[in-house]
Amino acid sequence: MINKKTSGEPLFHVSKRQEITRLKATLYTLAAVALSLILGALFCGIVSGNNPVFFFTYLIEGVFKTPRRFWTALRDMALLLGVAMALLPAFKMKFWNLGGNGQILMGALATIICMKFLGGKISDGWVNLLMIVTSIAAGIIWALIPAIFKAFFKTNESLFTLMMNYIAVGLVSFFITKYSDSGSNTILPITKGNLPVIGNEYLLTIIVVALITAFMIIYFKFGKHGYEVSVVGESENTARYIGINVKKVVLRTMALSGAVCGIIGMLIIGSIDKTITTSSANNMGFTAIMVAWLANLNPVTMIIAALFITFVDKGMSTVRMKFGLTNIATTNIVLGFIYFFVIACQFLITYKVIFIKKNGKDKSKKKIKVAENTEINGGEGK
Repeated sequence: MINKKTSGEPLFHVSKRQEITRLKATLYTLAAVALSLILGALFCGIVSGNNPVFFFTYLIEGVFKTPRRFWTALRDMALLLGVAMALLPAFKMKFWNLGGNGQILMGALATIICMKFLGGKISDGWVNLLMIVTSIAAGIIWALIPAIFKAFFKTNESLFTLMMNYIAVGLVSFFITKYSDSGSNTILPITKGNLPVIGNEYLLTIIVVALITAFMIIYFKFGKHGYEVSVVGESENTARYIGINVKKVVLRTMALSGAVCGIIGMLIIGSIDKTITTSSANNMGFTAIMVAWLANLNPVTMIIAALFITFVDKGMSTVRMKFGLTNIATTNIVLGFIYFFVIACQFLITYKVIFIKKNGKDKSKKKIKVAENTEINGGEGK
C-alpha cells in the first residue's frame, strides 16, 4: 500500500555550498550593499517626500564636505574598529563577549579618575602613564570576571557580559553624582592631564587603533596564542587533546579583549570628550559586533566594514537634516537594511537552500511504476 501523506516532509533543506571564488563573493556582497542603500534611499524619499536620488549626494556630503567632517569620520571609524578588534579574539574563540560597552566604560572611568584627581597636581606625563595603566587594568578586570565564571563554572558568557554592562553604567552614574561639578550633575570637561595632541586632535586615536589593528593581524596570522584561540574556537576537545590549556586560553583571550576596550575608553575620555557620561561608549560595543560579523571575523576586512558603517552613520546625519527627518531612528532603519542584506548575502554565499517539490500525484505514479517493475522482475526470477 502506498502512503500518500507528505505532511511530514520538509519544504526545503539547507546544505553547504562548494567554495566559490573570492571575486564572486565580493561581487555578491557589493550587490547586497548597493541594494540595501537603494532601499534606504527609497525609504527616506517616501517618508520625507524628497527625491531619493539626493540621498546619495547628501550621504557623501555628510563625510566629505569639510575637512572637519572627514577627520571626525576617520576618528569615529578608528574607535569603532578598535572595539571590533577588541571583540575579535573572544569571537574567534566562540566566547560571545557582549560586554564591550561595559569594558569601555570601565577604562573611561579609570581615565577620568586620574584626570580629575591627579591632573594639575603631577606632571601630565605621569598622569598619562597612570591613565594608560589603570584603563587597561580596569578593562582587563571587567572582562576577566565573566571569563573566570565561564572557564571554571561554565556560566553563560552572553548573559554575564551583558549584565556587566549595566553594572558599569551604574558605577559611572554613581561617580558622576558623587563628584559632579556644583549644580550641574555633570563633570565639566577637564583641561589638565589630557592625552597629548599629535598633529591634530584626531590623529592620536587613529594612530593607536592602527597599531592595535596591526597587532591583531600579526597575532592571528603568526602568533602561537592566536593559533590556540582558533583551535579552542573550533573544538575545545581537540584543543585539550593536543595539549592546549583551554581555561588559560579563555582567561588570556578575554584579558586581551578587555585591555583593548580599556584603551578605547581612555582615548574617548583623555583625547576626545575630556569628561564622562553613562553613554560615553556610544553603544560601540554592540555596533562593533556587526562590524566583526559583516567581515566574517577577518581583521583586514573589518577595516572596510568599519569604514562603511561609519560612512553611512555620519552621512545619514546630513540626509536627515536635508530631508527634514528629525527622528534618529531613520539612521538605524537604513543601517538595518544594510545589516540584513549583507548577512543574508553571507549566508547564501556559504549555504544553498534547496526547495523540495511536492507533487503527490507524480510521486505516487513513480512509486507504483517502481513497484510494478519489481513484481515483474521478481516473477521472472521465479
